[in-house]
This record gives sequence, structure tokens and C-alpha cells, in this order.
Amino acid sequence: MKPKNPVVWFEIYVNDIERARKFYEEVFQFEFAELGDPTEESFKMLAFPADMETKNRASGALVQVKGVAAGGNSTIVYFYSKDCSVEEARVKVAGGEVARPKMSIGEYGFITLVKDTEGSMIGIHSMA
Repeated sequence: MKPKNPVVWFEIYVNDIERARKFYEEVFQFEFAELGDPTEESFKMLAFPADMETKNRASGALVQVKGVAAGGNSTIVYFYSKDCSVEEARVKVAGGEVARPKMSIGEYGFITLVKDTEGSMIGIHSMA
């Protein structure tokens, strides 16, 4: 049996969805799509770009829910990159923090660890 990516969805909880939107759109150079009912004030979601043929990549959303705080969790989502130093260079300008600059992980490529504007740690992975 051919191995398949078991991750089909992720959510990154945020305290300020517009601030988080600006961070991710600036660092990764894309635009979010709004999900859910915009009249529901206690629950907002912005979807990362995706289609039904993601080619082994999972999609997800930024989520803002009253009473659910961002940051402080132990799950790290890694974002694809051709060269993670490119996105790393955009992090501070976008209001985030570089926690660990680009480093080699041997034959598996390179990673950068950053904190977004909400305090959540994310990873950026590249083979170069």
C-alpha cells in the first residue's frame, strides 16, 4: 500500500484574526478565503489556499473563537517552501519572531521555526 498523508486539516487558533491574516499573507504571499457564517461574531475562520487535489498537502484555517486563547500548544505545523530562508526574512517585518533560524536537518532538508503574531510556533520546511 502506498503511504498517504493522514493529515487532512489543521487549525491555528488566534486572538486577533486580522492581525494573524496579515502575518501569514505577508510571510507566505497568498490570500485567505473566508469560511463559515460571517454573522456569527464568536466564531471566525480564514482558510488557507487549497483544492481537492492537494498532492499530499493538508489544508487548514486560522480560527478565532471567543474563550479559546491562542499560543502555548505543543503542535507545530510545517509549511512548504522552496527555500525557508525566504519566508524567514519576512517574519519580523510581518510582526512575528524567528525562534530558530534556518538549520539543516540532514538529508531531510532545512527548517526554520517562527512564532506568529499570536504566539503560535510554526515551522517552515525546504529541501534547499
